[in-house]
Amino acid sequence: MALIHGGQLQQIAQKYQTPAEQWLDLSTGIAPLSYPIPDIPLNIWQDLPQQNIDLLTAAKHYYQCEHLIVTNGSQAIIKALPELWQKKQNTLTLDNKDPAHCAHHVYLPQYGYKEHAQAWRNAGYSLHFYLDELPVIDDIQANSVLVIINPNNPTGLLFTNETLLTYQKVIENLNGLLVVDEAFMDVIPTNNSICSQVANSNTLVFRSFGKFFGLAGIRIGFLVANQSWCEAFNEHLGPWQVNGPAQLIALHALHDSDWHQQQKQTLNILRNELEKLLWQYLGNNIISEIKGTDLFLTLSFNEASNINAESLYTLLCQQAVYVRLTDEKDKLRFGIPTQQQLIKLAKILQACI
Repeated sequence: MALIHGGQLQQIAQKYQTPAEQWLDLSTGIAPLSYPIPDIPLNIWQDLPQQNIDLLTAAKHYYQCEHLIVTNGSQAIIKALPELWQKKQNTLTLDNKDPAHCAHHVYLPQYGYKEHAQAWRNAGYSLHFYLDELPVIDDIQANSVLVIINPNNPTGLLFTNETLLTYQKVIENLNGLLVVDEAFMDVIPTNNSICSQVANSNTLVFRSFGKFFGLAGIRIGFLVANQSWCEAFNEHLGPWQVNGPAQLIALHALHDSDWHQQQKQTLNILRNELEKLLWQYLGNNIISEIKGTDLFLTLSFNEASNINAESLYTLLCQQAVYVRLTDEKDKLRFGIPTQQQLIKLAKILQACI
């Protein structure tokens, strides 16, 4: 069954019978300001996409890692991972003649990108969910998979590098797999990433390009892993994963450190203005807290309020404002608006609350 995600404006517009071009779409965690598209030579459009060595070099520098592969977003990696992990487990079983090496347990955040859980569930794994605290180390079973979204979407929860490295060592000793989804890490200080520390075969890190650079439509991302995992995914996914124009755009964007700094400053200003606006018009009578990153903010609601996440979501949709109602239907996530969008949002909140 297909999962619900943000960015499905056409369906929402049809449901509320308002043309899509009239909506204020804040349903994703994609930056509202995008990297400017460079000139793309005609031959890039005409030729089959080849592996761009310059892009790989630029990405290794940007993510501070030794090995990675370029992908058409994280989704292909998420979907392929259970099968490739099972193959690795089967190899261990043959080598050790011990069926315990085929443990089918995965630990995942209760709140988070649901495609992770969907992929492991479809592959027949037993899922164990945790909330704000990672699973107790002593409770993690051998040969298991631990998925961490850092920072978490939608809660904004950020685990320290020290914590992640502690779990990495435990997972390695248990012959398990640590999967860290760093899709929103670009707006977090770089010392929180573990991309530089994935030399063993028990750690994978997913990095998104489209969110921070505001270019989700070109469908490009990166898997940071050791050489063995990179080769396994390249073989499994096959050739021509990412089109040539996307690779060229990403190459320019990853090199542009001045733009990176400006984007971070702008997003932080817009995030702070959005948070101030939400508290001003909703107040602590309705919302209990606001968490998130410089790419999204997530509202939790007071139980005593007569307005909850679902009712506010409906009110906003009726005013052609599209935000993300979490899968648990108890929180609302707002993407970061531009200055003009902030003005529009303020008028709508003032009118409907």
